[in-house]
Amino acid sequence: MEKADRELFSKARLLVVGDVMLDRYWFGDTHRISPEAPVPVLQVGKVDERLGGAANVARNVAALGAKTTILGIVGNDEPGQRVVELLKAGGVDSQLEIDAQVPTIVKLRVIARQQQLIRLDFEATPTENALAHKLERFEKLVGSADVVVLSDYGKGALGQVAHMIEQAKAQNKMILVDPKGEDYEKYRGATVLTPNRSELRQVVGQWSSEEDLTRRAQELRRSLAVQALLLTRSEEGMSLYTDAGVSHVKAQAREVFDVSGAGDTVIGTLAVALAAGWPLEKAMALANRAGGIVVGKLGTATVTSEELQ
Repeated sequence: MEKADRELFSKARLLVVGDVMLDRYWFGDTHRISPEAPVPVLQVGKVDERLGGAANVARNVAALGAKTTILGIVGNDEPGQRVVELLKAGGVDSQLEIDAQVPTIVKLRVIARQQQLIRLDFEATPTENALAHKLERFEKLVGSADVVVLSDYGKGALGQVAHMIEQAKAQNKMILVDPKGEDYEKYRGATVLTPNRSELRQVVGQWSSEEDLTRRAQELRRSLAVQALLLTRSEEGMSLYTDAGVSHVKAQAREVFDVSGAGDTVIGTLAVALAAGWPLEKAMALANRAGGIVVGKLGTATVTSEELQ
C-alpha cells in the first residue's frame, strides 16, 4: 500500500451496522475431576475479551485508519459497557442503542491447553422499541457515510435490513452485506454480498463443478439486483462474480491458527478500499491479503495498513 492509499483510507467514512457481540475467553488448566459430577475442573488463569460480530468489523475498519461509526444494540449490563470501552479504545465512534430488556450478546469460550472445553452463548432478540430507535439513528447517520457495511449474524439487530438498504440506496451509498440464513431476498439491491461457501450453499444448493458454481452464483446475484457477489472460499481464495464475469484470487499461503473473525476482516478491508475509490478487483485482492494475515493470529484480530504494505 502506497502512502497516498493510506491517506485515502484515513479520509474514508464508514458506517457499520449489525449484531454487536463480546467474545470472552477463559484460559486455564485442568488437573482433576469435580467431586460433584464427572466433569473437569478448570482453574482459570487468564481472561481475554475481544469485540465480536459487527463490532469486530468496525474494529477492523478503524485499524485501517478509516473514520468508523458503529450502530447496534447492547444490553444495559456489564458486557455492554465493556463493548463500549473496547470500541472507544479501538477508535470507533459508538452509536449503540441500549435495550434494557435483553442481555448483550456474549460468546464465552472456556479453553484448557489450546482445547475449547465449552462455549456459552448469552443472547436474546432485541425488542421492537430498540429496533425502532436504531432505525431512527440509521436515518440520521447514513448521509455522512461513504460506505455502509451490514454485518448480519442472524441475532436480530438487522431486522429492518431491507428498509436500511432502500434508504442507503436512495442516497447513492455503496452497501456491503455479510449475509446470514436462507433468505437473501431481504438483501435485494445491495452493492456487494460476501457469503462464505457454507452460507452460499444454504441458498443455491450444492454445486457439482466450478461452472455450476458460477452459474448458480450469477443467477442469485442477478435475481437480487446485486452488483457483485464475493465468495470467500478459505484455502481456495476468493471468487468475484459481476456483470463482467468471474475473477478469482488465490488464498495467501500461510499457517492457519484461527479462522474466527476472518470474514469480518475481509468485509472491513473491502469496504475501506471501496470507500477510498479502489476498483472492486483491486479491493478484493487487498481483502484477500488481509484475510490471509488475520488467520495467522489467535482469536478475532485486526490487520493494519502497515501489515498490508
